[in-house]
Amino acid sequence: MSKEQTTVTAPEIVCGGCANAIKNAFGRVDGVLGVEVDVATKQVSVKHESTVTREDIVRVLEEAGFAGE
Repeated sequence: MSKEQTTVTAPEIVCGGCANAIKNAFGRVDGVLGVEVDVATKQVSVKHESTVTREDIVRVLEEAGFAGE
């Protein structure tokens, strides 16, 4: 399986607590290899296997309470 990286903007990110909540949400997703959250730019970068789609990433963000674009 190939490894990919997808970056999504989540405007609701305002603090380190938000970043931790997002990292915890992705920690439970099969195929996710790593997550970086930049509070300043409100971006979430997800390293993942090719089985994880952008739609999956947006869905996880939404389920964690953050709208992804």
